[in-house]
Amino acid sequence: MNIVCIGGGPAGLYFALLMKKRHPGHQVTVVERNRPYDTFGWGVVFSDQTLGNLQAADAPSASEILGAFNHWDDIEVNFRGRTIRSGGHGFCGIGRKRLLNILQRRCEELGVRLVFETDVQDDLGFPDADLIIASDGLNSRIRGKYAAAFQPDIDLRRCRFVWLGTHKRFDAFTFAFEETEHGWFQAHAYQFDGDTSTFIVEAPEEVWRRAGLEDMSKEEAIAFCERLFAKYLDGQPLLSNASHLRGSAQWIRFPRVVCRTWVHHNGRAPVVLMGDAAHTAHFSIGSGTKLALEDAIELARCIERAPGDLRQALADYEAVRSVEVLRIQNAARNSTEWFENVARYAQLPPEQFAYSLLTRSQRISHENLRLRDKAYVERYEDWIAEHAGLHRAPPQQPVPPMFTPFRLRDVTLKNRVVVSPMAQYSCVDGLPADYHLVHLGARAMGGAAMVVAEMTCPSADARITPGCPGLWNEAQRDGWQRIVDYVHAHTDARIALQLGHAGAKGSTRVPWEGEDQPLASGNWPLISASPQQYHDGVSDWSRAMNRADMDRVLADFVRSTRFAAQAGFDWLELHCAHGYLLSSFISPLTNQRTDEYGGSLDNRLRYPLEVFRAMRAAWPDQLPMSVRISAHDWVEGGITPDDAVAIARAFKAAGADMIDCSSGQVSPKQRPVYGRMYQTPFADRIRNEAGIPTIAVGAISEADHVNSIIAAGRADLCAIARPHLANPSWTLLEAAKIGYHDLAWPHQYRSAKSQLERNLDREKQMAAQAAGLSPLEQARQAEGV
Repeated sequence: MNIVCIGGGPAGLYFALLMKKRHPGHQVTVVERNRPYDTFGWGVVFSDQTLGNLQAADAPSASEILGAFNHWDDIEVNFRGRTIRSGGHGFCGIGRKRLLNILQRRCEELGVRLVFETDVQDDLGFPDADLIIASDGLNSRIRGKYAAAFQPDIDLRRCRFVWLGTHKRFDAFTFAFEETEHGWFQAHAYQFDGDTSTFIVEAPEEVWRRAGLEDMSKEEAIAFCERLFAKYLDGQPLLSNASHLRGSAQWIRFPRVVCRTWVHHNGRAPVVLMGDAAHTAHFSIGSGTKLALEDAIELARCIERAPGDLRQALADYEAVRSVEVLRIQNAARNSTEWFENVARYAQLPPEQFAYSLLTRSQRISHENLRLRDKAYVERYEDWIAEHAGLHRAPPQQPVPPMFTPFRLRDVTLKNRVVVSPMAQYSCVDGLPADYHLVHLGARAMGGAAMVVAEMTCPSADARITPGCPGLWNEAQRDGWQRIVDYVHAHTDARIALQLGHAGAKGSTRVPWEGEDQPLASGNWPLISASPQQYHDGVSDWSRAMNRADMDRVLADFVRSTRFAAQAGFDWLELHCAHGYLLSSFISPLTNQRTDEYGGSLDNRLRYPLEVFRAMRAAWPDQLPMSVRISAHDWVEGGITPDDAVAIARAFKAAGADMIDCSSGQVSPKQRPVYGRMYQTPFADRIRNEAGIPTIAVGAISEADHVNSIIAAGRADLCAIARPHLANPSWTLLEAAKIGYHDLAWPHQYRSAKSQLERNLDREKQMAAQAAGLSPLEQARQAEGV
């Protein structure tokens, strides 16, 4: 086979040597536009896991690379005069030039033809090639030529950064944050050889411009950075090796590259994207070079597995690597956004700021950090607990963040787990009875701090289905009081009520008889902000509310609020999400009014705020009220996360104590991006920008998720839905899974506690033995980037 690699970076060189090693008879050529010892940038970073992959692929080059690495375990965070360290991270740094030279020498040993100082303009210049690798970097000409086939999506991120070096030797991967009159700057620094470190300086573009860096010469900009970060440099200067760049050109915005496909046949041979030509991952998780090398490993492996069938090999390569790359890019996106929004997190205490940084990608979780550095995590857990009013006296276990108490007004929750409101559609005439007593009572006994009853309607025509609960008469009030009294008498949990009006999504069948389908008979009239048909051609049409409708519905909500107080609920939530009545006012997708209740966001919020204020006035002052919102409609032209912050601020000003951060369900055209904890970023942003406590919801399914969210200050409570349907005692089980044994169980259930804990400990030990890995090795394998 005749293979040509266009571009002599890590991807092209490594693929060339792997193919030549496996098939010495192949003709393999690497064509590079620069000279052998040219390089731009300084050091690159690998995880220990990546080194293992290199060792398996080609031991000679891996051995030389390992010998050239500078290794560290610690990450150091410098913020507001504090230095906080955690260990066990297992990263290595190597000079980019040194890495390329090692790969170049190994290629020459194996017989790969290296052609330098040749600027390839077109892949068709290699008519005899059987396979062309487009490893020509971030600004790939080949990708650009075949853009219609590869369909690249290039997103220029909002920070400017400059890649510098210094002879100050850092003994940890060091992050430094400095606030200026213009805004926050941050540095990423790590040592990569015996006397040199990479030193990347970064700031949001608006901060960079306000500081005047756009108009500075290269020398002036470096001097600015030296002054700003002087206390970390110990008198050492900052250095640039980008001699080809002048002035502000050395400050770039990171381009996130995603390609829909990676393989295209040019009419003569397949052209395959590899490395930065196919994808990029932000330098803050150090994965660009890792991805390039692992692309090369996987393509060589796929060709080996499908001898004589190059088409199949290339299809396998794209299928396997696109999934892994997407996983890394998702983590990189989270990390990128964290650094773009340092100002959002700068109000956190240094301890929490550092923890938030360490877990920013969502790939490193609370328990993963514990495996890396148990002492650090336990110190941090004690800090979290003390701020919640708990003081540990050894030999007591440290209290995981999810089991710290939380107080709002006069209500104290024993921990941070909430049973999310989940529609059960099991009432007759809106009356909660035995089903809800068992359903909510069982979950109140299961360890959660609070159970939230499903959306309850203030009138019969406010229901989603005939099976939905209501609170518009005294019989319903008394039915709820029976359930509230049970929870208070037999558990230490609190119980909340969520009030909401279905609007245009009402008068439908229960889901198991046809979800979102209108009733076969007995439908009631629907109202909403504007005329609406939720499912085109299927749902009944609603009509726009007039002033009389608004007054009636507001009075209904107030009546239900008073009944809720009489029933003894501890907490009240107003449902303003998911396309229901009040949500239909907020979203521009469903509000086309031209009066004072339509148009701007302030106008669209007017009626929901009127309802909320009236309810707040009727609700006991000592008890909390929260509001559930859709923080993202996931439809072009709908509510965005930016809007969500403004919505939260408006409800906060009206007296809301907390925002319950959900998303979607406003339009059937929505296109959510699902994943674990996928809605938590909304809670994070609202909490830390609007300055109001939040509830995180959505794909939070294990204790590790809850601990990570609470510890990082991304939300104050976590609402868990479906896991509680599967197991009413989810919270008790999760405590046992993470080895936290100090959680109180109901007296009646205590005989099962120790047995469960022993069984889970035995399962953990057996799994570790079967894997043959130490806890730290397991952590790095599972989560390390």
